[in-house]
Parts: sequence; C-alpha cells; structure tokens
Amino acid sequence: MAARDQAERTYGNWRKPRTPGIGKLGLLGTLILMGGMAATVISMMFFGIIPALVVAVAVVVVLTPLVVQDRHGRTALQAATARIAWWRGRSGGQHLYRSGPLGIAARGSYRLPGLLAASKVVDAQDSYGQPFAMVVLPQVGHYTVVLECGADGAALVDADQVDTWVAHWGQWLAALSFEPGLVAASVTIETAPDLGHRLHREVSSTLDPNAPPLARQVLQEIVQHYPAGSAQVSTRVALTYAGAPRPGAKRRSLQEMAREIGARLPGLSRNLAMTGAGTARAMNAQQLAEAVRVAYDPAAQALLDEAHGEVLDWSDAGPASSQEYWDRYVHDSGVSITWAMSEAPRGEVLSNVLTGLVAPHSDVPRKRVTLLYRPYDPGTAATLVERDRKDARFRVSGDSTAARDAIAVAAADQTAREEAKGAGLIRFAMLVTATVFSPDELPAAAAAIDTLAPPARVQLRRAYGAQAAAFAACLPLGVVLPDHLQVPALIREAL
Repeated sequence: MAARDQAERTYGNWRKPRTPGIGKLGLLGTLILMGGMAATVISMMFFGIIPALVVAVAVVVVLTPLVVQDRHGRTALQAATARIAWWRGRSGGQHLYRSGPLGIAARGSYRLPGLLAASKVVDAQDSYGQPFAMVVLPQVGHYTVVLECGADGAALVDADQVDTWVAHWGQWLAALSFEPGLVAASVTIETAPDLGHRLHREVSSTLDPNAPPLARQVLQEIVQHYPAGSAQVSTRVALTYAGAPRPGAKRRSLQEMAREIGARLPGLSRNLAMTGAGTARAMNAQQLAEAVRVAYDPAAQALLDEAHGEVLDWSDAGPASSQEYWDRYVHDSGVSITWAMSEAPRGEVLSNVLTGLVAPHSDVPRKRVTLLYRPYDPGTAATLVERDRKDARFRVSGDSTAARDAIAVAAADQTAREEAKGAGLIRFAMLVTATVFSPDELPAAAAAIDTLAPPARVQLRRAYGAQAAAFAACLPLGVVLPDHLQVPALIREAL
C-alpha cells in the first residue's frame, strides 16, 4: 500500500483585541480627537483663528503620547507613566526588601516580598482524601492550587499522538470557562541544573546490600557521573479561584473554598493526563515552600536536596534581601531578568514552536517560561467575539485598508464562528524569567533569551520598572497581574 504524505497540522488564529478607533488611536483617543475638532470649529466661529489654533495645538499635544508607539505597541503615555511610577516607588524605598532577624518582617521571618507579602498557605483535602495546599492572596481574594505534572515531552512521539495531546489540551482549556469561580490558570515550565541528589537517594534506598560488587560499582559510577551537565525540568499547573462567585457578591470563607476546590481537583488533574502532562499531583505546602525558596535563592537548592524531608515553613520561603532595578531583579544568591510577550506568533505555527524556548540552555542556569490564561465565561465570550468583529470591521474602510486589518477581520469572523460552535475564548500571555548567579552572567543569559525568542516566533519585551512583580507572576502561585493594577480595566482597554 502506497504511503500517503500527511500535511503537518498547524495552529493559530489568535489575535490581540483592539477597541474601535481612527488610525493608531483607541476609543479614548478617538473621542478626544472628535471633541477637539468640534472645539476647534466652535472656537473659530465665535472667537477667531488665534483661539482656534490654540485649541488645535492643545489637542495635538494631548494626542501625541497616545499615537507615538514603539515596536512593542507601547504608547509614549504608557512609557511615561511607568517611568513616573518607578521614580515614585524608588524614592519611597519600595524597591528594597530586607527580612530575617534584622529585617522588617514580623518575628524575624523570611516572608515573601511585593505582591506575595500577604500570602499564606493552607492545607486541605480533596474529595478522595488526598492532601493539597492552597495559596491564599487575601488582598484580592484569590485561592490557588498547584499541580505538579510528570510530562514526558514529545521526543520520539508520533505526530498523531502530539495532535491528540494538543486537541485534549484545547478541550481542557475550554472546560475552564465552565469552572465556577475560576479566574486564571497558568503553566510553568522550569529548567534548572540537576545536582544528582534525587538520583543518589533513589539508588541508595533501593540498592541491595547483597548485590554483586560489579553491579554496585556500576551504580556508584552512574550516580557520580550521570548528573554532570544534565538538567531538571519541572512542569506545574496553577489554578486560581476567586473567593467571590461573581463581582459584588460576598466572599466565601476559607473552608467553603477548600471544599469546592477539593471537589473539583480530582477531575481536573485526571483530565490533564490526556494532554500529555502525565500524572498530575497536587503539591503540598512543603513542596511549594521549597520551590519558592529555590526560586528566590538558587544556592539553596543543594541544601534542600540534601535535607530532604525537613520542614520548611511558608513564612521562611522568601529571600533575606532583594533589590529591584529598572531592568533586573537581585534576590539573595540570584539575579533575574523577566520578559513579557508583547506579540504572539503571527500566522500559523506548528505544535513544537515553543520547544527551543522551554528547553534547557547552557547560558541560563535557571529558566522559567509561564503561560498565563484567563478564560471567559460562555456568556461574556459570545458578547466579546461579536464586539470584536464590529471593532475589526470598523477599521476596514475604503481602498487604503492595511493588510493586517483585513486579516484581523477574517480572524475575528473565524473566532466568532468557532465560539458559536462551542469553542472557548481565553486571554493568554507569556512571561520568561532567566536567573543567573552573578551580574556578570546577565549579558550572556539575556542574549540567549533574545536568540531563543525568534525561532519561537514570539516578541518579548523586558519588563522595565516591574521586574519584581513580573518575577512573582512568573512563579506558579496564581498572581493575576491585572487584578493588582490601580488603573481600571475599562480605561486600559480604551487606550
């Protein structure tokens, strides 16, 4: 039987929603422009040409920061606002953090800094009686449970199996829209050096004392030489629920959230196995504390691996000191840079588009790639896709239509059709954190990330002025950054 060449399946059709506006202006800028034009005409009719010119110049001055954009689509107003906020925070000493006996934390503890300062971990049990830990952020009323997955990767796996995994992953994400109270989800792939302590413990605990000398010698050599140059890859999925079932409703108690999350956790973790994530197990408080401690203090990895089984409290998981700079974040024994995705891959991509970005790299000792998801409920999704269609068509007019606008209309139409057939609508973003042990290693790590981004077809922008917050959001702890911003979402979207 003749073999048939099967075309590789591609994925895409994601787009960044835009509000209706003229040119590069959003809805707010367009309203200012229309109001300024009307004010100019009225001034000319009643006061003459000079007052009208003054009004026109004032409108141009106001609109210029909204029109000037960099290659990441960031306006001059956003850049200026970020710089002013950074100066205010730095003058108030908000970029410095000290904990421990000589710090500001209560009882000499090592609390987490910044957005995670008020966080706490609560032990609970699911409907099967299995323990899990909830990370509670009381300032926003969020409860997060973290699943650790044993993903095998796509090496030596048939393309049909990969397509099946991707299809089930899409269904799993779409099902999150029907999860009551779920506000966000994230997937964190972290690569770090493998020090060999886990292999040593496994071999030591299972080695037969009556084994032949040759077999014992071979196992000892494996334990000694195998970890050299190897990397440890961990995959964690965080699910964040809101204490209030809907905006304006009364927040549920801690016990109620523990019961509700515990009842839904077995089904969510079981369905993850069909996506290629392997066995998904909920992390307990000890595992979460160790993961966070190593993220802030990479040198502590060896000590924690050797002291396996020792209890690390959540109040001691933070760094002893940290300092945020405009372009980097210094924390205990590590120095980190975090990038945010400013543009998703254009066009269609293959299923392995992010393989190089998430894989270990010799110039980046520790690297985290976090995909952030915020699902819409079905009712909101239907309204948004129809509004997005109208906004996309508003920008298409006459023969001077840009090619991107025409493609955006086709993408919006396809999204509306797929949503009408039952597909879910999810906002997604990506953060990348590279951690090294000294500032001298930062240029090589930054160059490595800049080299890995183009093959992944993503555009990354360094999170200037927000390195500490971006570092915390890249951890699998359920930090939903839009809920911590002071500017309302309605104004942000209109800009």
